Amino acid sequence: MRAIVCLVLAALALPALAADEGAREAARAAISRQVEALGRDDAPAAYALAAPSIQALFPTPDVFIGMVRTNYGAIYRHRRFVFGEARAEGENGLSQEVAIQDSYGVDWKAAYSLQRQADGEWRITGCRLTKEPGTSL
Repeated sequence: MRAIVCLVLAALALPALAADEGAREAARAAISRQVEALGRDDAPAAYALAAPSIQALFPTPDVFIGMVRTNYGAIYRHRRFVFGEARAEGENGLSQEVAIQDSYGVDWKAAYSLQRQADGEWRITGCRLTKEPGTSL
């Protein structure tokens, strides 16, 4: 009897787990598209992946990419960009860790926050970039 209950509970959980993994993949895809756009200096494409709250702070694609160049050089130009752990943050939010090595070989950790918009698309609401211990500029 206990085995049947476990199987039923597992079967009920599978759609939720799949949807959760789908959300993680969609969020990672949004980050990847933005990073690729930055690599091409495609300000409009990178800006389009920022959430409305970020766009309100940086009212044009050129202002946005200028801020990224100045404050997020490790993301703007990097050697390595590897996704780490992702965590759900409420019903429509997600945090995603990324290990980055910048163009100088310095290791960084980025903590992205994303939110699913009303249209179902994931947009980046923020990114906290910290240098990893043991690395120097």
